[in-house]
Amino acid sequence: MRKGQLRLSLVHPRGTLQRQADRCPHIASSDSQALRQADPLPEGGDGHIRHGSFQGLRDDKEAKAVKLETPNAATAKAKTGPRKSPATKSSRPTAKGEDEVLDIRISNPDRILFQGQGIRKIDLARYYAVVAERMLPLAAGHPLSLVRCPQGRQRKCFYQKHASDGFPNEIREVPIEEASGETKNYMYLDKAKGLVAAVQMGTLEFHIWGSTIDRLEQPDRLVFDLDPDPSVGFATVKHAANALRDELGRIGLMSFALVTGGKGVHVVAPLVRRAPWEEVKRFAKTVAQGFADRDPDQFVATMSKAKRKGRIFIDWLRNERGATAIAPYSTRAREGGPIATPVGWDELEALDAANAFQMADILQRIESGTDPWQEFGKTRQSLTKKVLDSVAD
Repeated sequence: MRKGQLRLSLVHPRGTLQRQADRCPHIASSDSQALRQADPLPEGGDGHIRHGSFQGLRDDKEAKAVKLETPNAATAKAKTGPRKSPATKSSRPTAKGEDEVLDIRISNPDRILFQGQGIRKIDLARYYAVVAERMLPLAAGHPLSLVRCPQGRQRKCFYQKHASDGFPNEIREVPIEEASGETKNYMYLDKAKGLVAAVQMGTLEFHIWGSTIDRLEQPDRLVFDLDPDPSVGFATVKHAANALRDELGRIGLMSFALVTGGKGVHVVAPLVRRAPWEEVKRFAKTVAQGFADRDPDQFVATMSKAKRKGRIFIDWLRNERGATAIAPYSTRAREGGPIATPVGWDELEALDAANAFQMADILQRIESGTDPWQEFGKTRQSLTKKVLDSVAD
């Protein structure tokens, strides 16, 4: 860490981004300095910020001028009640020359995208420039769809599946033949600049296929989306995720947890790209149906809303050609600006909700080196005959 740089302030000047570029070729350097400001309360006894509220990326102070604020006893006592979301809080207007991230100019940089948190468009672009280090190894080269909200999440949003005219070159295109036999141009990303360019186009969510463009017909992961009925508590969802992890482990597959930023949890098993889509889909359906058959009061394996009442839908349909799942580290176009976050299994147990992480939390995790999925890309496993036979009817 550079002298004078506070760990908790998460300063990302040019030098920091350059060091990240050295570790990961997807990250380019930037001349802009981004100082993250977070509401520092509440704070634990160990001095670590608990669920910091994102207040914007600041460029009006040097890192050495920022100190961790410590409330006095009277102030701390007065703030022990329920915490409310901060009101929209604007940083000083972005000056000319400060509206570029990774050499991409961000139009309307001070537009508020998440009203309650005061997250601006320039803040979101800077977030993705930093988080690309973690996100691209998990999402690069995968065909993707975007949720675009050009005026912010409080206004009209739309889902874009295909590339269209006028898109920046940083958002790559690839022709893909669809089930209808028609060929359409799909989007994919291969560099941090692509993430930033997507933000410039108003993107708030990234959804990816389970396969990559160089081997489209063989997925590189298996995704089970635990989607609870609104009446189901998160403790029950966590228990279900652990049960699914244990079942996959019994079969011979290691899996990882992702809290979606919504209500559910994704249980994801990396795969060597060998099995075709149909085989992966059939396997996923069999596993999901097995849970529904063994415990029909808790699980359902069909999409019917009526049948989900009081249950968890184990969505195995993510495992078919053309289906997408939220990309790890993607923001969600939801209140609070939550992030789809990879978590460790022990960490999952301590969470109260699937939308617990915001931009400030992710930046702090990167700064501290927290990476629960660091073994994801190193895991070598596939749907072997032994694995398939273990769930055969």
